[in-house]
Amino acid sequence: MRRLSRWLLLGEWRAHPVRALVAIAAIAVGISLGFAIHLINAAAFNEFSAAIKGLSGVADIQVRGTEPFFDEQIYPALAQRDGVAVASPVLEFDASVPGERTALKIIATDAFRAAYISPELVGVPAGDDIGDTLSDDAVFLSAAARQWLQPKDNAITLQVGTSRLALRVGGAVPGARAGQRLAIMDIGAAQWRFEKLGQLSRIDLKLRDGINREVFKTQLEKDLQSQYPGRFRVNQPNDQEQNSRNEGMSRAYRVNLTVLALVALFTGAFLVFSTQALSVIRRRSQFALLRVLGLDRHRLLRQILIEGLCLGVAGSAIGIAAGYGMAAAALHFMGADLGAGFFSGVRPEVHFTPVAAAIYFALGVAVALLGCAAPALDAARAKPAVALKSGTEEAAISRLARAWPSLVCMALAALLSQAPPVFELPLFGYLSIALLLIGAIGLMPRLAAIVFRYAHQRWSATTAGRPGASAVMTLTLSRLANASSQAGIALGGVLSSFSLMVAMAIMVASFRVSLDDWLQHVLPADIYVSTASGGATAGLRPEEQAAVAALPGVDSADFLRTRPVSLDAGRPSVTLMARNIDAADPARSLAIVGDARTPAPGAPPPVWVSEAMVDLYNMTPGARIELPLNGKPHAFIVAGVWRDYARPTGTIQMRLSDYRAITGEQDASGVALTLKPGAKPEATLAALKRLPFAAALDASEPSEIRAMSMRVFDRSFAITYLLEAIAIVIGLFGVAATFSAQTLARAKEFGMLRHVGVSRKQVLAILAIEGGSLTGLGIVTGFVLGWVISLILVFVVNPQSFHWTMQLHMPWPLLAAVAGLLLAAAALTALLAGRQSLSGGPIRAVREDW
Repeated sequence: MRRLSRWLLLGEWRAHPVRALVAIAAIAVGISLGFAIHLINAAAFNEFSAAIKGLSGVADIQVRGTEPFFDEQIYPALAQRDGVAVASPVLEFDASVPGERTALKIIATDAFRAAYISPELVGVPAGDDIGDTLSDDAVFLSAAARQWLQPKDNAITLQVGTSRLALRVGGAVPGARAGQRLAIMDIGAAQWRFEKLGQLSRIDLKLRDGINREVFKTQLEKDLQSQYPGRFRVNQPNDQEQNSRNEGMSRAYRVNLTVLALVALFTGAFLVFSTQALSVIRRRSQFALLRVLGLDRHRLLRQILIEGLCLGVAGSAIGIAAGYGMAAAALHFMGADLGAGFFSGVRPEVHFTPVAAAIYFALGVAVALLGCAAPALDAARAKPAVALKSGTEEAAISRLARAWPSLVCMALAALLSQAPPVFELPLFGYLSIALLLIGAIGLMPRLAAIVFRYAHQRWSATTAGRPGASAVMTLTLSRLANASSQAGIALGGVLSSFSLMVAMAIMVASFRVSLDDWLQHVLPADIYVSTASGGATAGLRPEEQAAVAALPGVDSADFLRTRPVSLDAGRPSVTLMARNIDAADPARSLAIVGDARTPAPGAPPPVWVSEAMVDLYNMTPGARIELPLNGKPHAFIVAGVWRDYARPTGTIQMRLSDYRAITGEQDASGVALTLKPGAKPEATLAALKRLPFAAALDASEPSEIRAMSMRVFDRSFAITYLLEAIAIVIGLFGVAATFSAQTLARAKEFGMLRHVGVSRKQVLAILAIEGGSLTGLGIVTGFVLGWVISLILVFVVNPQSFHWTMQLHMPWPLLAAVAGLLLAAAALTALLAGRQSLSGGPIRAVREDW
């Protein structure tokens, strides 16, 4: 029996190797993409977490502020608290590097105390002078930072405000991880040099032996909240809250990439189904003969499942190996963030994870088994006496075309599309799309029957009494009308690939167009000036702001100040932006969503929150909120919601005058200049370049910012474009494989047509028209289905994943080009396969029926 099973399997693969290879390739592509993205995400997240853990050392408790910095006067109380063995003050910030958009992370510590808790944060002097550790002009660089900055004469230059600060490289930071751009300084020197006197970022606590960390943390948290409401966060290094913050930065992006990768696997499942269904149809009489000779239905069922299993095993094994190679290549060439800007500053290495590999391997095998389950059950249930007769193929497939399961799937899809997110992820949205696809594919035989029977009736009525009517068209429509189930299999391949491609193309195009429109709205000024360096230490002082505002041709100067604020210990910090906003008409400078409220007299100051703040923090218009500023919480009223595509973790905008009145800070991060009517930007830019501090500034016009933003968008979505291209390629191969298999399976039909006088040229014309008609119907249906799926992606999945909304946009040129490719591929494949089917001669083709 094993010999028979092996003979049947290998014989089928030898007879139709391309069809099997396409099914294996589709499964391999889906598994490899999903596994590669998993490995990349796991490597990046683990390396990022390990880097954070290394910076925490052996600290038991960490005390941070809800603002980036807090007053160091709290330090003595924590250092003298019962149970504390060592308290290490830390000042951490991103220092601006002249001419670089990437900042240098500086961690300043007290070397004597840090040595007990986090020795990795103590620099090692290059020479014998141990005093460099406490020097006020020395900085210690990690290997990655040294390679990036390339110190000249053993010194580096950083930026404070618009001034430059030269620091001597005193040694190395051997405890830094690979790729970690890090600098260590003495805390007193850093406070002085970077104008942060009396400020700290966190305090690391090492507890005495026998102290319960959880009890200590709870009590300390309670005491700090009582004495300093809303000012401090207490956590244990790498605890659940910190891991949640780290994961929350990129979770939605990673999950969406994984789902997009599994789109290829879904297409592979259908290719397995079509491969096995057409194979069973073609060998229907062979299976019936085996049943007559004594093979029971259970062994026949097992045989067909084994064929699907082999496809799944081969595809999954290739996919796992290819996924590992793709992950290693992607980490090397694209980095851990795949171009999206997450996990910067780490250089992870891919590690093979057997558990994940086993899960993805099992997923590929399960998909293949599910794909061949229905054909296998049909073959096992078929009665041998009926199956031995030719012409029963359509009746066999028709049992797979029941409408009610598909209608149930589509009804469930409609319901699930309205469900809320689960763990802030659109899981029901993804399930809705899957059910919609399954339901639509299941309805294709019914749809094909309705369309082609109607077309056949109209053609028959039109050509009645016309002896010269085209026999080719009559035969084609008759075949399509009476073999709708077989046509449905071919249509399903077109539908699954084209609809998913349409949905992905519409989603990406909608986001791109919405981003461009948003940039036009939020960039109303003529010139935008910012510091030429990234990081938090560069900025414009009051006297420099006055000089910029007094430039010739400037009508108004809108200064901006940004800073991070922590509102939830388990979430990443949100961005607080202070700028000149007209409370009576905020839509002039903000992309307001819905209605904006004008603050009532005597009410707290207004703020305008991004859409993410509504989803994540329930900050609806009219709500009263508190923000930690200048060491204590301050009350505000949410006056409106605005659209922000730049910061998915949330953004709050407030009036610059309110911010300065509360915090006392007068520095600005950038400025938007609106020119007087008739003033030329070139003249203003030339005057700007003549300012004494012009070298520290970067000026851009709105068109330049838009162009740069769109380049960043395309780089961030590079992996999405790749997945979209792969979906198109798999769809083309799927269409080719499906039509080729159907055409080769109809060799006896073509032989009979040749016997009754149909010429070889006419048979090829029938095939070309059939392929074009089926593909055309599949494209039209796939476009409608893809449009519906895109509605779920744009209005359900995207807002639940990234917490912003956008308008729908149709990329007609791309859709038309892909539709043309599918039509050409189907017609060409049908012709080539028809030539092969007709190569054996009409007598040989029908000899099995004699």
